[in-house]
Amino acid sequence: MKLGLEPGAEARFTKTITERDLLLTAEITGDHDPLHVDATYAATTAFGQRIAHGALVLGLLSATASEIAHRAIAAGAEGVPVSLGYDRVRFLRPVFIGDTLTAHYRVDTVDAARGRSEAACEVVNQKNETCLAARHILRWTG
Repeated sequence: MKLGLEPGAEARFTKTITERDLLLTAEITGDHDPLHVDATYAATTAFGQRIAHGALVLGLLSATASEIAHRAIAAGAEGVPVSLGYDRVRFLRPVFIGDTLTAHYRVDTVDAARGRSEAACEVVNQKNETCLAARHILRWTG
């Protein structure tokens, strides 16, 4: 199967996290933990302020995976790309309102025979501190 991908292909997506992002994530996921939505409560924790949901931070990688998939399609990839999931997800540093995050996606391996690619993923803040690290598997269905 032709995947239209090469190891080393990269994509990035940058977003500044807002209070609205936390509130919308709470509504979408149902996770209304006060650490995310209650500034008074969060001020009493070790973080001293509200932190972003892990699902929000991980979700930024969706933009990068989509960009890689669209580039592969433009290069003649066969099939439909579908995420098989993120492995070894680690939340390494809290994300706060006002942090500017950049999601990095780098294709490491391409297995055309199996119709799969695997990528190293990370999300860093404006200080270039890694907030999240993971592996992503993309599968091309025929």
